[in-house]
Amino acid sequence: MRYDEEGNRVFINDQQYVEGVPREVWEYHIGGYQVLEKWLKYRKGRRLPLDDIEHYLKVITAMKQTVRLQEQIDEFYPQVEENLTDAP
Repeated sequence: MRYDEEGNRVFINDQQYVEGVPREVWEYHIGGYQVLEKWLKYRKGRRLPLDDIEHYLKVITAMKQTVRLQEQIDEFYPQVEENLTDAP
């Protein structure tokens, strides 16, 4: 498995890849683990049935949404912090 930044691709093996995975999604960590890489590493050496591949695509979608929401929170948070310091 590897990540190709030019094509935003996650290669599952030499022939199969998932396209449209931004670097920030590929590199996103939860609990010290790089989520998308860890998911694949756990299944290393096994043939992935269609159900697993579909599940991985759902994980990618969830991670994309997580990154998007995190960016919105990061953008909004200074206002929240300012309001907290202005509170009586």
